[in-house]
Amino acid sequence: MNLKKPFLKTSLAALLALSVVPTAFAHDALDGSDLSKGQRSVFSNEEIVNLSDPSISGSKNLSFLKEGAAAQIKELAGVQNNTADVYAHKGFAYLGTHTANGANGGVRVFDLKDPSNPKEVAVFGHNDVPGTWQEKVIVKSINTPHFKGDLAVVSVQQLNRNAPNTSGGFLLYDVTNPSEPKKLGYWETFKSTRGTHELYLTMQGNRALVFTSNPYADLYSSGKQKDFQIVDVTNPAKPETLWQFDPRSLPEVPDSFNGYNWNAPDGKSRAVFNHSVITDHNAQFAYVSMWDLGTVIFDIKDPENPVYVGRTDFSSEQQGAAHSSALAKGGNVLIETREVSTPVRNGYEKSYGYTRIFDIKDKANPKLLSEFKTDLTEKVEDGATFANTVHDPKVHGNTLYLSHYAGGVYAVDITDPSKPKQIGQYKPDQADVWGVFVDRNYVLASDMGQGLKVLLKNNAPQQAKEIK
Repeated sequence: MNLKKPFLKTSLAALLALSVVPTAFAHDALDGSDLSKGQRSVFSNEEIVNLSDPSISGSKNLSFLKEGAAAQIKELAGVQNNTADVYAHKGFAYLGTHTANGANGGVRVFDLKDPSNPKEVAVFGHNDVPGTWQEKVIVKSINTPHFKGDLAVVSVQQLNRNAPNTSGGFLLYDVTNPSEPKKLGYWETFKSTRGTHELYLTMQGNRALVFTSNPYADLYSSGKQKDFQIVDVTNPAKPETLWQFDPRSLPEVPDSFNGYNWNAPDGKSRAVFNHSVITDHNAQFAYVSMWDLGTVIFDIKDPENPVYVGRTDFSSEQQGAAHSSALAKGGNVLIETREVSTPVRNGYEKSYGYTRIFDIKDKANPKLLSEFKTDLTEKVEDGATFANTVHDPKVHGNTLYLSHYAGGVYAVDITDPSKPKQIGQYKPDQADVWGVFVDRNYVLASDMGQGLKVLLKNNAPQQAKEIK
């Protein structure tokens, strides 16, 4: 691998200590378990449908935001699954599903022709690999020598990585006709790994590429596969692995690893694994959320030979937990969310996970501009819970949208990224918002217990509660 500079910095932070064989570390429940948040029964068999008036507040482009619809996903064979991430493409919403009630809930497709009345028109990926869950889905228009149309890639994760007759990786579906998805291919990780957690699909010239996060793949496969892989899906029926990376491959790192515990330069034991990855619009750079190594940036102009460029790091009192990222300001600003569910650890600040914003005009040296916290973030008396941590970021123009579990969806003005300002919040009763997606005409939220939420902008002012 090509390295432009030493990888390690001295000011890293975040204790998320793991044993040699890691256990569950995130609400994403990579071990396949259902992690609850306090006393709320959002993961049980109970279907939560209490949708009392949500709190909508703010100004600017969110002044007239309102809940236009709430649609629970259908039962499959008498089983009510819960939702995970959400994506939209050409007037259709695609919802992944989590682990509740046996998993294998597949991807649910909703027709949003009438956003006030979303209609579930298809499900796919649910019968392909037994004993798995299908959390993440990305859908894009693809034009390659082998395929032209709308392609969906779906993460596949095992409930039990040692179970027979199961595997992990990602599925590829033709959703050019969203009501009739057609399976095209399947890319598998090594048998004993958990599979692909989060992923990203993009075009680079006439090639279609998938970027995968396969947490602990290196450990579980004894080095046969790595945590971060780039896969060519130009021919979706024959995906081909181009390159793979794990921090163990760096000359500066191996001696400081014990399993996936990193004895970092600040003297603390830190977890390092690939949780998520995105690229910029033209697939020039990849942004890899490497937990306590921060967001790692690669030059991917040659996807067979990526070049390490730089990364974010943490102050010594911060837990790390770089979970997901988004880009703003033409790719010159990086949004990094940190999923911290245990707010009190010896030697660290008292806080749940919050959002950090970086200037990355010089990608070799990301510069921290600001940090955005909420009331939930600092409510540490609740103890260990995922309810109060930030989850995923999305950006539309100068507005940052954050899914925030019990906090619902926060909207943040980042016109000046050094001074983020909350301008809105959507919070239904018993909120458990996993994902958020922004389209020109609406904002979508996926609530794990309540299903799809469609938040609309219109020209009629809505009653709003002032943010203080």
